[in-house]
Amino acid sequence: MIRAFYKKRGQKGFTLIELMIVIAIIGILAAIAIPQFTQYRKRGYKTDLQANLKNAYTAAQAYLSDHPDATISSSGALTTGGYKASPTVTFSSADMTASSGGITLSSSTYGNSGSVDYQGSITIP
Repeated sequence: MIRAFYKKRGQKGFTLIELMIVIAIIGILAAIAIPQFTQYRKRGYKTDLQANLKNAYTAAQAYLSDHPDATISSSGALTTGGYKASPTVTFSSADMTASSGGITLSSSTYGNSGSVDYQGSITIP
């Protein structure tokens, strides 16, 4: 007679209690990690918006150095200055000259907008 299953003496598996404890520990670690992950993502989206505002300011300065009497009122002037927005950031408004005004951009992932003034000061709520 051939037996299909042999159990060695002294061999034991995990008990139900031990498995439940491991699952509880994994659940606690996940509960700690998930909120931190969302904060990291939100901070990354804010940094993306800030980088886009800085790039828009640099492009505006480049455009205004070539056209000193111009007013930037559309994204076309920024594009001429070399600005290329990231896929999640859109142009909202602008009314910027060499001595006044600012540019406003919106972020779809951050869910907010930010602005940069003619002096380069970035404001993100």
